[in-house]
Amino acid sequence: MKNGRKLGSGLLAAAMSFSLFTGSGEAKVSSNEQDGKDEIRVLINGSSSTLTKAKNKYQQKQNFGSDGFSSTVSSEEYKELTKSQDLTVEKVTKFTIAQAKSPKANAAAVPSAKIPWGIKAIYNDPSITSTSGGSGIKVAVLDTGTAKTHPNLAANVEQCKDFTASSTYINNSCADKNGHGTHVSGTVLANGGTNGQGIYGVAPQSKLWAYKVLGDDGSGYSDDIAAAIRHAADQSTSTNSKVILSMSLGASSKDSLITSAVTYANNKGVLIIAAAGNSGSSANTIGYPGALTNTVSVAALENVQENGTYRIANYSSRGNPNTDGDYFIQEKDVEVSAPGSAIESTWYNGGYNTISGTSMATPHVAGLAAKIWSSNGSLSNTEIRTQLQTKAKTYDIKGGIGAAVGDDYASGFGFPRVQ
Repeated sequence: MKNGRKLGSGLLAAAMSFSLFTGSGEAKVSSNEQDGKDEIRVLINGSSSTLTKAKNKYQQKQNFGSDGFSSTVSSEEYKELTKSQDLTVEKVTKFTIAQAKSPKANAAAVPSAKIPWGIKAIYNDPSITSTSGGSGIKVAVLDTGTAKTHPNLAANVEQCKDFTASSTYINNSCADKNGHGTHVSGTVLANGGTNGQGIYGVAPQSKLWAYKVLGDDGSGYSDDIAAAIRHAADQSTSTNSKVILSMSLGASSKDSLITSAVTYANNKGVLIIAAAGNSGSSANTIGYPGALTNTVSVAALENVQENGTYRIANYSSRGNPNTDGDYFIQEKDVEVSAPGSAIESTWYNGGYNTISGTSMATPHVAGLAAKIWSSNGSLSNTEIRTQLQTKAKTYDIKGGIGAAVGDDYASGFGFPRVQ
C-alpha cells in the first residue's frame, strides 16, 4: 500500500440509516438524496459576478472562494437554480459517524476500569495505571461535539466551535447530545479527572479542539466538515501549533470540498487521521475521507487473540488486496489498525459508555500521534506519519479476515504502539 498522496475528492454519504458507517457494520446502499424535507443543502458556483448576485439571493452557509458557497434552499429554489445558465449547483450530501455498534442504553456513572483495554494494548502494558504525553499538541476532533464540562475532559478543552449552526461557525459552542464526539475525545486525551478516579485516554496532556460538524443524529453535511478542516489548518498556522485532525466519520463516495480541504490541511502541516469505515469484511470498502492518501486510515481491532495477535473486526472496512505487501499507501488502502471493539470512554452526560467501530480505533492513533509529536517537536506531519507506520510494522496483525504476514488489506502496516 503506497505512501503517496491521495488526490481524490471527498465525501458523499447518506443519512444515518443508509450509511456505510453506522448500524451493524454491514454494507448498506448509500444515497445522496436529501429526501423528505423541503430544504436542500447545495453548493453553488459560477463567475464572480454571478456568485455575488446569488449570495444576495440565497443565504450563504460556508464560503469556499473560487469553489463557490453552500446554502440551504427550498425544493422550488433548487429547481430554479438548476435551470440557471450562469450557475452550477450540486447537492451537498451527508456524512455519518463511523460507529459499528450502538452504545449501552444507560451510561455508567463511573468507568468499569481506569485504563480501558485499548489503552493498555496501545501502551503494550497490561499493568499501566495512568497515561501521559501530548503536551503542546492540539487534537481537533471533528464529530458530534464534546461535553466540555466532563470531569475527564474539561481541563483539556482549548477550542469549542459549532460548524453546524446557521453561520460559518459559532465560537464556544460544541454541545454533544449524541455522545459519539465525547467518547472519541476521551480516547484521545481523557485525563482521569482531578481525583484520578476517572478514565484515561492515550495522550492526556494534549489539548482538545472540539469542532461540532455533525448533528445530534450523528449525520452532517460535507460543506461544514470541509470548513472545519480548513479552519483547523488556519488555526494551526495562526497559533503556530502542531495539529492532529481526528475524524471518526465517513461516506461511501468522494466529494471535492472534502478532498480539497484535506489537501489544504496536509499542506499546512496538519496530520489527518480518519476511520476506515464499518463496511467489512469485503475488499475495497473503505470510505472517505479515510480512503484519501493524505489521511491515515485506521481499521478496528478486537480484544481477541488469533494467530498470536489481536484480531481485525469483521465489520472493519478492508482495502485493496491487490496492493498487499507493498507498504505503500494508495487510495482506499488501510494504513494502520488500533483497538475499536467494546471501547469504554467518556460520555456526553458526564458518565462513561462502551461503543464499537473504526470510530473508536481512530482516536487511539490520534492520541499516539500526539504523544510522538510532543516528544519530537521538530518533526513534520509527514515524518510523524512515517513514525506511526514504522511502529505499526513492529506489531504485525495476523488475526481476522484478510489479515496476513506483513502489509495486508485488512490491517495495513499493523498496530502502532507506544512501545
